Amino acid sequence: MNAQSKASEAVKVPGRKWGFLTLFTSTGTLFCCALPILLVSLGLGAVSATMIANVPFLKVLARHEPAMFAFSFVMISISAWSVYRPGRACPIDPAQAEACAKADRWNKRVLFISATIWLIGFSARYLSVPILNMFG
Repeated sequence: MNAQSKASEAVKVPGRKWGFLTLFTSTGTLFCCALPILLVSLGLGAVSATMIANVPFLKVLARHEPAMFAFSFVMISISAWSVYRPGRACPIDPAQAEACAKADRWNKRVLFISATIWLIGFSARYLSVPILNMFG
């Protein structure tokens, strides 16, 4: 394995790890905050209460909600830097370049999904009540 192959491996793997970690953390914010608010808004408060009572990790997430939002924001920011950092390039070898381009597309998709989930959770938790109060 030459130096160029090692460099391409070093570029691909960290982005993939950060991408899945950000997806996991942003999904946690969705389950903790956005989903219960959505269920209550649809008149399904009993479903939300049952879900929180029967899924133990939701209680832990709810107790540490501000820290969880901050941590997931940091993770998504690191992932965005990893995907869009300057000087990032794929190798010259056609097979490796194709694999690198495919990994790059997937990293961008996972980042977009993670950021969207985080924004939904953040909006549902911190912006929905002030907006509803503003409009009466």
